[in-house]
Amino acid sequence: MAVRLDRFNPANISVRNRGGGGGFPGGGGGKLGCGTIVIALIAALVFGIDPGQMLGTMEGMQQGAPAQQREVQGQSTTEICEQNQYSLESCNALSSLNETWEPLFAQANIAFRQPTLNFYQGGTRSGCGAAAASMGPFYCPADEGIYIDTSFYDQLANQLGARGDFARYYVMAHEYGHHVQHVTGLAGQVRSAQQQNPRGANQLQVRMELQADCYAGVWAGRNRNLIEQGDMEEGLRAASAIGDDALQSGSGRAVNPESFTHGSSQQRMEWLERGLRTGNDEACDTFADMRR
Repeated sequence: MAVRLDRFNPANISVRNRGGGGGFPGGGGGKLGCGTIVIALIAALVFGIDPGQMLGTMEGMQQGAPAQQREVQGQSTTEICEQNQYSLESCNALSSLNETWEPLFAQANIAFRQPTLNFYQGGTRSGCGAAAASMGPFYCPADEGIYIDTSFYDQLANQLGARGDFARYYVMAHEYGHHVQHVTGLAGQVRSAQQQNPRGANQLQVRMELQADCYAGVWAGRNRNLIEQGDMEEGLRAASAIGDDALQSGSGRAVNPESFTHGSSQQRMEWLERGLRTGNDEACDTFADMRR
């Protein structure tokens, strides 16, 4: 199925095409304004990277040396977005996400800043430090950027069986959800809690990731006129494919819930579906039971 997103509006998005580089080591409250630094680790188990080690690497990256990445100069937003089908879809998604989330922040009287979409190949440096394509798409709070090597989408389809344009839009909307968490201040609050209670860090991380899934669903639910039933099923299949239990079993490992950083397939589908069904960010409070 095809999501009927309008073509991106260059004036409504900020994108960069960042020069590639290899050899980088592989080692994101329910209400707006309620309040870890979250960077997507979707590919960690697929590529055999220890999630605990990667979380430690990301913790160091958050402190962040200034980015020294060479950017590709002289390209317009349109040229960057039209490099290939995947980049065009990503720009379309970013434009739609901006148009969906900015009014919600305005209604909540919270200042909003749009994230920047960064395309790269192989490896790059973000405001959070070095990154490799094997890490998958990620959000860097230090420079408020979403980073994507679009070849990940081929891996998503061919290795994980998550095909279709809505599966790819779901990835973008999930990373955007981490930006929402960052701007509201929730990400910083959770990161502080993780530092105070390292043993509970993974559990908090799971709640952050499930909320980002729900926020992705909120975007889709608020654009239901552009999304067909088959598209939603694509998104739910993608959520199932990248559940921690599915990734662990698919890589030949024993399923270990204590090592989960994103949630089980069932949890990811449930929270994405909740956002889809309600279209309401207040339904995405994955921390509610902790405040009782």
